[in-house]
Amino acid sequence: MPPEHIGTRGFGPPAGIGDEAAPGADGQLAALRRLGWNSIELRNVDGTALADLSPTAFQALARRLTDDGFTVVAVASRIGNWSRPVTGDIGPDLAELDVLAERCAALGCRLVRIMSYPNDGLPEGEWADRVLARTAVLADRAARAGLVLVHENCAGWAGDRADRALRLLRAVDSPALRLLFDIGNGVAYGYSAPAMLRDLAPYVEHVHIKDAVRLPDGSTAYTLPGEGTAGVAECLRILAAHGYRGALSLEPHLAVRPHEGLTRAGADAADLFVRAGQALTALLKDLADGPA
Repeated sequence: MPPEHIGTRGFGPPAGIGDEAAPGADGQLAALRRLGWNSIELRNVDGTALADLSPTAFQALARRLTDDGFTVVAVASRIGNWSRPVTGDIGPDLAELDVLAERCAALGCRLVRIMSYPNDGLPEGEWADRVLARTAVLADRAARAGLVLVHENCAGWAGDRADRALRLLRAVDSPALRLLFDIGNGVAYGYSAPAMLRDLAPYVEHVHIKDAVRLPDGSTAYTLPGEGTAGVAECLRILAAHGYRGALSLEPHLAVRPHEGLTRAGADAADLFVRAGQALTALLKDLADGPA
């Protein structure tokens, strides 16, 4: 049985954010091939965000992915992320979305990861109002481009609370806005991922896989999937119970952590990425072999 089908219980293909394994396309695809996977989530290539690649560089990347038989399951954009506070200009987000609309069409991909804007000194109510208004504008533009924005439980107004994520979905009220659930983020942001996921699972369109532990000093250390306290196995069971059929995209943060300024994979990054992928495969097999 091919590795991508072992123990998935109906999940979509295993994939990975390639720049967690290597800066360049060669290294990213090589790491995924070592796992027997042929799906990738794109974020950065050679240190450059997908939307910022030159047309020539993007065309070369798209050809390479096609020639090597890789499917792009999602694009991890910078829209609303930790580097773009809610008080900033929405222009860069709209411009990035416009570029990604063209590039996703060329890649055969429809999912674009977004976040919901960190605060920058605004009162709670104003922060919420701005996030809801901005996300509605983005979702409208995404819908017209045939894209689905998937909001991640990470930085931003709706990142660490299920009630806010649900309010965001209700307020925008668009099929072009769904959720991306990153299982490992609960450790870093101080909440239980399984508890949050029980409320959000029906709206989850994409999943990131990572695991972590909280250290005595309050910092976060990332681990192989299944070796931390994020509740990866429990979250996978919840997703399976809700009929999730999307991809499981590996973002181990063992070598690359953009929010901490660690943006360039080192010499051992590919090996760490492959070990994390193997741990995920083992978890999925254990789930498949265990009771339904």
